[in-house]
Amino acid sequence: MASREHRVSVRENMSEVAHCEFDDPFTSGAFRWVAMGIYEGGPRSGESCVAKWFKDGAVYKKRFYERDILALDEAVSIVQKWNDAHIVNKPILVNRAEVWVCCGEREGEKVLVEPFIENWEKFNSNTGWSEDGTPWGQVMQALSHFSYHINRGKKLLCDLQGGVYRDAAVISDPVIMSATRSFGVTDLGPQGINDFFVHHECNDYCRPEWWKPRNLREPIRAPVQSTTMAIPTRCSRPQSTYGRH
Repeated sequence: MASREHRVSVRENMSEVAHCEFDDPFTSGAFRWVAMGIYEGGPRSGESCVAKWFKDGAVYKKRFYERDILALDEAVSIVQKWNDAHIVNKPILVNRAEVWVCCGEREGEKVLVEPFIENWEKFNSNTGWSEDGTPWGQVMQALSHFSYHINRGKKLLCDLQGGVYRDAAVISDPVIMSATRSFGVTDLGPQGINDFFVHHECNDYCRPEWWKPRNLREPIRAPVQSTTMAIPTRCSRPQSTYGRH
C-alpha cells in the first residue's frame, strides 16, 4: 500500500506492516477493542501503534469504517485551516488511521491502525462537555468554534482527544457534526451543534467575529465526557422482532 502524500496537519502510519496484540487489548469502548502494536518496517519501524476493531455484534460495524475515514478527511481539512491561521504557536495534527486487513489467524478481518498517542487526554465531547480549565483544553474548544465558523454553520469538529507533545498536539477519533448528519452515528446533527454551543463559552483563543448559532434551543442531551452515538430513528428499525441477528 503506497503512503499518502505528506500533509502538514496529518500524523500517518508510514508503514505497511505491524504486529498487534489482539489477544490482549489494553482498553475498549462501547463497541470497539483497542490493542497495542509495533510497526515492522518503514520510517516508523519499532515505534508503537494501536489497532481498533469492533466487538462481536456491534450494531454499527457495517458502515463504521467508511464514515470514520470521511470524518477524518474533513477533520484534516479543518485543522489545516486552523494551523494556517496561526492562532496558537504550535500546530495540531490529526492521527490518520487507515483500514488494514489482517493476516494469519485473523485473515481478512479489517481493523483501524494508527500511531500510538502518549499522555492521552480528552478535551471536549460531542455533547458540549469540555475540559476548559487548561490552556490546551481552551485551544481545542476554540478549534471547535473555528470549525463552525469556517463552514458557515454547516459543520462542527468536536469530541477532540489525544496528546500534547513539545512541538505539537495530536488528536484522534474526532467527530464531525453536520446539518445533514452525513458523518455517521456520532454526528448528532443540528440538535447536537445547538447543544454544543449552549454549553460553549468563548475564551481567549476564540474570535468575536466567528459565527455562532442564532436562537439557541434547550439542549436535549446532558453534556458528558464520553462520545455519544445517536439512537436509530423509528423509521430505520426493523419491521418485526424476528429475523437474522
